Amino acid sequence: MSDNIIQKSIYLKASPQQVWSFLTEPDKLALWFHRPSAPLLQGNVFEMHGSESGKRLIWGKVTVARAPEYLEYTFTVEPMGDSESLAQWELTPVAGGTRLSLVHRGLPQTAEAFSLLLSLDAGWEEHMGRMRSLLHESG
Repeated sequence: MSDNIIQKSIYLKASPQQVWSFLTEPDKLALWFHRPSAPLLQGNVFEMHGSESGKRLIWGKVTVARAPEYLEYTFTVEPMGDSESLAQWELTPVAGGTRLSLVHRGLPQTAEAFSLLLSLDAGWEEHMGRMRSLLHESG
C-alpha cells in the first residue's frame, strides 16, 4: 500500500511575496483558511481555531520557512489523535503570477481514516479556491 498523500496545485495572479503573506500572516490566513495563534514563521508553534466555534481545529509547528518560496509545518487535527502529518507549500514564480503547490503527507493509512482523507482533500480544494478568489479580486 502506498502512502496517502494529497497534492494540489493552483495558479495565482499574484507575486510570490503576496502569496507568501496569505500563507503566513494571521489576518490573511483568516480570510481563506483559519486564523493561527501566531504568524507562521520557522520554529513557531501555532494553533488555529474555528472563527465561530472558537474550538481548536488545527495545530502544529513550522519546521521550514524560506520566504517566499517554501513553507513546511506539521499539521494535526483532532480525528488524527496524536499523529502528525506534514503540509509542504512551494511557491514558483511563473509569467504573470505564481504556481502554488501543496503536498500534504503522513496522513493516516487505515480504511477507517479514509473519510478523514476525503474531508482533508475537499477542504484543501475549497480553501485554495477561496485564496485564489481573494487574490484575484484584490489584484
